[in-house]
Amino acid sequence: MEIVSEVRTFGGRQIRLKHRSSTLNCDMQLSVFLPPQAEHHKVPSLYFLSGLTCTDENFSTKAGAQRVAAQLGIALIIPDTSPRGDDVPDEDRYDFGKGAGFYLNATEAPWKQHYQMYDYILDELPKSVEAQFPLTDQRSIAGHSMGGHGALVIGVRNPERYQSISAFSPITHPTQCPWGEYAFTQYLGTNRDAWKDYDAVELIKAYGQVRPIRVDQGLADNFLEEQLKPEALQAVFDETDGPGAIYLHEGYDHSYYFISSLIEEQLRFHAHYLL
Repeated sequence: MEIVSEVRTFGGRQIRLKHRSSTLNCDMQLSVFLPPQAEHHKVPSLYFLSGLTCTDENFSTKAGAQRVAAQLGIALIIPDTSPRGDDVPDEDRYDFGKGAGFYLNATEAPWKQHYQMYDYILDELPKSVEAQFPLTDQRSIAGHSMGGHGALVIGVRNPERYQSISAFSPITHPTQCPWGEYAFTQYLGTNRDAWKDYDAVELIKAYGQVRPIRVDQGLADNFLEEQLKPEALQAVFDETDGPGAIYLHEGYDHSYYFISSLIEEQLRFHAHYLL
């Protein structure tokens, strides 16, 4: 991985990198925050997956996570949201294609050549950053909106890889909302049974869940009813009696104002399991 930029903040290092991804068949950028403790010993990591239209820079510049991560001694690993480059197929809409990889492995042409974000987040990215930086193999995963969907799916499907899972305003039931239905049809085809592998509600319903999950949802979120459906996730939490909780926040919307207001609570939630 090649360092593109680096700045000091809260005693740690905020680094932007680029590398060639063999999984996505393109060049990728990402951001990494190393807390000051990483100068003396290996530290655990929180992977944060961003939402539609975002890059790695949205969370690193807007969430205000570095102060608390530095106090706790947790690294932040912040990937991009999709493959990038002139050779990567795209569509002229904000909720599909570049910036909207949905953290799945596409099976349909022309998307399958590049859109393998599930494997990238699960395998290639951890191997790459853990080979370059002083990181332990203790990881947790979080995300926002589409990234919240990704964090829930990847975390629930791979409990041996992550200590805890959290999400801000996640797309909880993508097989039953317009964003998910369009993206899954293009990326995965028309077999709706195959979609269930990337739906947190369906995964927990089928297999249960063993890792603790925290979800924060604003009640003034304009995507709440049509796209996010936290009530469906709450229903499977209740049915399976797993370690999951949804916190509802009056007056908060879908923006980074919401994320920055609750990021300390989520980081401390993960620190309980990572440390």
